[in-house]
Amino acid sequence: MSMAQVIHEQGPPEVMRWQEWLVPDPDSGEVCIRHTAVGVNFADTYHRAGISHPWTVPPRPCVIGFEAVGRVEGVGSQVSDFKVGDRVAYGLPPLGAYSEVRNYPADNLLHVPDHLDDKQVAALLMKGMTAQYLLHRTYKVQPGDTIVVHAAAGGMGLILCKWAKALGAQIVGTVSTDEKADVAHAAGCDFPVVRSKEDFVSKVREVTDGEGAAVVYEAIGKDTLQQSLDCLRPMGVCAAYGHVSGPPDPVDIIQDLGARGSLFITRPAIMHYLAKRSDLEWAARDLFQAIADGILEANINYEYKLEDAVQAHRAIESGTTHGATVLIP
Repeated sequence: MSMAQVIHEQGPPEVMRWQEWLVPDPDSGEVCIRHTAVGVNFADTYHRAGISHPWTVPPRPCVIGFEAVGRVEGVGSQVSDFKVGDRVAYGLPPLGAYSEVRNYPADNLLHVPDHLDDKQVAALLMKGMTAQYLLHRTYKVQPGDTIVVHAAAGGMGLILCKWAKALGAQIVGTVSTDEKADVAHAAGCDFPVVRSKEDFVSKVREVTDGEGAAVVYEAIGKDTLQQSLDCLRPMGVCAAYGHVSGPPDPVDIIQDLGARGSLFITRPAIMHYLAKRSDLEWAARDLFQAIADGILEANINYEYKLEDAVQAHRAIESGTTHGATVLIP
């Protein structure tokens, strides 16, 4: 028996209860992991609250969380690539990371290089692999491209800014406060825009001499999607990977996409981009190399005990955090 943050009903952060949680012996294709660090993502709040999200939440009572680092404590009979004592990490469903110990399918598990820190990997893995496919596959960022990163001072936004800058992009980033503008600028965002004070569409047009951005990484949703489409160049890409302000209104493919210049819009999701083992390993390999090269760091500004996950959720939903949050079992 171990401890976990268990959800019995959907709702506010307080629905998470710190209690005992039974962990059976691992199935034939599973590995039993004792966590050393757990990543916190905004999507976790969707799963807790019952907001629509591509990943399915298990029947309640359940444990959420999809990103963690730990040590192998047991292996199933069909597992050959992992052994007891291995240092491992994961950033894909099934959910269950908000726990001291859990079983996880070996097919989605990754070995952690010796030179990387547990907390850094837990804070970076899912967001970093997401950034990898957003920057290299959803739209392959080229030197000289102007890109737009929403929520540029958030955990995901900072990773996108740093990695895109290393790829040679010019970055316009939106933030909610002057303080966050400074944080984004320090991460490589050339033109941080405080949305309550300045129109990011105008800024994009200004810095591109009217052409528009090659891609916008849309993480806000309802409040910004139409403006995101407005800031794109002809045949530009809107990668709508998040919706913290709520699901956006329906898009008219004739008026919203065609009339604006044959635009593309996509809802990239990690479970599709990393469905193949080869793609998962590619994304992780690129991410681990970017960390080793000093391009990326986790920017862990908030650390909570796993038993205090309610406080962590309150903080990230307040909109006042910047950088990454981790939970320590």
